[in-house]
Amino acid sequence: MNYWLVKSEPSAYSWLDFTRDGGTDWTGVRNFQARNYLQQMQPGDLVLFYHSMTEKAVVGIACVAQAAAPDATAEAGSGWVAVALLPQQALARPVALARIKQDDRLSHIGLLRQSRLSVMPLRPEEFDVLLELGS
Repeated sequence: MNYWLVKSEPSAYSWLDFTRDGGTDWTGVRNFQARNYLQQMQPGDLVLFYHSMTEKAVVGIACVAQAAAPDATAEAGSGWVAVALLPQQALARPVALARIKQDDRLSHIGLLRQSRLSVMPLRPEEFDVLLELGS
């Protein structure tokens, strides 16, 4: 199993929207590195959902329901992909970016090194620390 983090602006698509919808295709990714990460996602992988911009916090856990397929919002044949995600549970306490920056165990997390990337892998130990902070 692999672990991931996806980011969304709450005003565009929030955790509440995601849970209300019962899942979504993670479309609209137009960064090559993020696309490559989407292509690596497999059903059953766990994903942390991060509210960017205003809240800046990890707010929930999702899982990959279907591997990468052509993104329906992209031009046919463009190579852009999307994965299907399902919500699992909200974190008991959102884990704010400020808290993440304070924890030495997370000093190498992609969220701090590549802050503009919307899809990124997490090491298993980073995933576990974030769950601990959110419980």
